[in-house]
Amino acid sequence: MALLQKIRQRSLLLILVIGFCLLAFIIGDIFSSGGFSSTSKDVGSIDGKDISFEDFRVKVSNVEKSGQGITSTEAANRVWEQEVSVALLTAEFEKLGLRVGEKHLLEVLKGDQNIGGNPLFLNAAGVFDIAKFKEYFKANPAQAQFLKDREKDADLNAKYQIYTTLIKAAVFTTESEGKLQYEMEANKVNFAYVAGLYSTIKDSQVKVTDAEIVDYMKKNEKKFKADESREVEYVLIEDKASPADEAEVKSKINALLAGTVVYNQATGKNDTLPGLRAATNTIEFVNSNSDVPYDSSYVAKKDLPAIDADKLFNLAPGAVYGPYIYGKYFCISKSMGMKSGVNAKASHILISYEGTQVPNQKEKRTKEEAKAKAESILAQVTASPDSFLMLAFTASDDSSSQQGGDLGYFGPNQMVKPFNDFVFNSSIGKIGLVETPFGFHIIKVTDKQDGIRLATVAQKIEASEATSDKMFTQATKLEMDAVDKDFNKVAKDMGLVVAPAVSVKGMDENFGTLGNQRSIVRWAFEKGVKVGAVKRFEVANVGHVIAKLKSIDNSGLVAVSVARPYVEQILKNKKKAALIKAKMTGSSLEAIAKAVGATVQQATDLTMLNTMLPGVGQEPSVVGNAFALAANKMSAPIEGNTGVYVVKNNSTVKAPALKSHASYVSKLKEQSASDANRVVPALKGNAKIEDNRQEFNY
Repeated sequence: MALLQKIRQRSLLLILVIGFCLLAFIIGDIFSSGGFSSTSKDVGSIDGKDISFEDFRVKVSNVEKSGQGITSTEAANRVWEQEVSVALLTAEFEKLGLRVGEKHLLEVLKGDQNIGGNPLFLNAAGVFDIAKFKEYFKANPAQAQFLKDREKDADLNAKYQIYTTLIKAAVFTTESEGKLQYEMEANKVNFAYVAGLYSTIKDSQVKVTDAEIVDYMKKNEKKFKADESREVEYVLIEDKASPADEAEVKSKINALLAGTVVYNQATGKNDTLPGLRAATNTIEFVNSNSDVPYDSSYVAKKDLPAIDADKLFNLAPGAVYGPYIYGKYFCISKSMGMKSGVNAKASHILISYEGTQVPNQKEKRTKEEAKAKAESILAQVTASPDSFLMLAFTASDDSSSQQGGDLGYFGPNQMVKPFNDFVFNSSIGKIGLVETPFGFHIIKVTDKQDGIRLATVAQKIEASEATSDKMFTQATKLEMDAVDKDFNKVAKDMGLVVAPAVSVKGMDENFGTLGNQRSIVRWAFEKGVKVGAVKRFEVANVGHVIAKLKSIDNSGLVAVSVARPYVEQILKNKKKAALIKAKMTGSSLEAIAKAVGATVQQATDLTMLNTMLPGVGQEPSVVGNAFALAANKMSAPIEGNTGVYVVKNNSTVKAPALKSHASYVSKLKEQSASDANRVVPALKGNAKIEDNRQEFNY
């Protein structure tokens, strides 16, 4: 029944690191056309420096041809990110006056395995030989341009290494910062508090408008900065079979059970053709009547369709079951017999050694040592089979050790031959030792599964020509009727549902749940396409998408629909805080607690790095205010993450002074080690970048 599995199956340039991914830009021919609409403009600019469209197009073509299986839009996005990063960093290098000597350049070139590991440039000891490297290019002048291109990239990489080294050297941690870290960890505060939680007020009592969300985003512009976007709502009319189509396929399948009557032109009489039950050549019958050819594999019960697995698996030889639905097919199946042990389940303990495909990383051992250890473990598990699990955890060199050596179920020939032969030729519970290219395996056969071979006639449930024509007519009507009208009303009158609007940017490919629909995104950004425009798209294997441009956002902020899930609760909590504060009257915590219907609670031994209030969550503002109060002093209402709080400092316990805070300084240095990686995003944030890629139909 592997047939059913077949049915299931049917149903660089990296952003700047700057590594040798830069080198791929240089190699390749200059291609023509490529589906672009213009070569007369620049594809964009970075801080006033234009990026030639022609150069950009060549690089995109090279990336597309790199064999990574990416689309032209993905390639354009990668190249663009690379161009921006390189331009910004190059400008920084020039400002700093960074220069690279020949020695540094050669070190970078050696880092490329195509050069540093090339046998042409290695001496007798297998070490890169500068003299041989230079001599090769003297003797092969035709390769000179290749070397020049590599040297350009090596120069850029070398400067980047120097640049990041300078940044890392400039990032330091002071003794004062170490002291502050110590105090934040060690100083403790104890306080009483009253909490007026936001959850005590229903969300329905506070409304947040789109205008309020936009205002919040404007006040926090850096967090919500975004490229120009469009919101597109749409109706999907799926290209799928109608109930009548399904009934027709089911009727055909039913007819194949008992047989069919056909007219014989030669004899002028009707002939009765046997069905699946009576077919004398079952395999030929399946191949003549099924959309999926006969498969002779035996299939375990677990791999059969879940709903029908019991009945299919228990079919007597020659018995027929169906029709039943599996995926997008109506099926009938005939049992061709059972076979035992089609799948097996086993656990193993791997003892590897130096020279195997997976040498042990924790303990180096020779083959002889590995064999001796494996034989010792075999003796232990043979004497006490229950010890297998623990020994797999502690002694196995395979990743399956975390599962006690369990490899799950597998079929014949999925494992290397010695392993496979032992498992499939042994009974359940058998323990033995085999050697493979991975090392020595102590194997325990834990289970086996029987399988059934089924001859299945499967006919696909798909839309008929009449149904497809009806869908096309419906989609076209919606496209025409919705122009300058209420899209939602027109769709509703036709019994169709409008999907929630999808927010897209100019260089996006994915369109909501429909996946890669670049044509819809490109249309939304075409010049002349205005809000309210409607267009129909035929989407392969999906159906018809009738899209309407709902809004154009060139504010430089993310769409309200995108921001709302994050911003709405913040603004609701602000409004709830105002209502709670108005209730928090009184000169004591007890009076305030009574006013808001809460109780006075206690917090003990909290620090600035441990601000967790029991049963509530992290409240750094609350704990910080408690530290700032003098003993027995009460705070004003504090807006926290989960509510509004009033606190009263019971006591603050200062940590003992230390002569040195070196360990804390060291900890902070480790935490700041990756700060150099934030340089490129920071440069991008401050740069003036103009992106014209949309005008070239990427």
